[in-house]
Amino acid sequence: MRLFTRSLAATILTAGCYLSIPTMNGLAQSPSPGPSTSAPDLSDQKLSAVAAALERVASLQMDYGQRIAEAEAPAEKERIVAEANNELTKAVTEQGLSVEEYTSILQQARDDSEIRRKILQHIHRSDK
Repeated sequence: MRLFTRSLAATILTAGCYLSIPTMNGLAQSPSPGPSTSAPDLSDQKLSAVAAALERVASLQMDYGQRIAEAEAPAEKERIVAEANNELTKAVTEQGLSVEEYTSILQQARDDSEIRRKILQHIHRSDK
């Protein structure tokens, strides 16, 4: 179970990194060959939920990353990781998404510049 929760956190944090630094993300990727024909049409509501979850995940990533780095005892680090896993999962599910759905949409965004652009638009709207 501990391995599962660690991999869950790693998956969420890694997926969150795909869009959390859009400038570097765009430079690191080769151009998309066009819209993916296998990607399902994502509703504006789903993209908005992903954007909101992504913002929260990025914030949690910074907070918990710092706390883990500052913890000295291995037991304390494990406790913080477990707490982070719970909070990361909650950040996604509170937006009406499953962790799998969130991760899948972020993977699609990584590969499809149009989906990525739409998610980033939702993020920028919430900044105003």
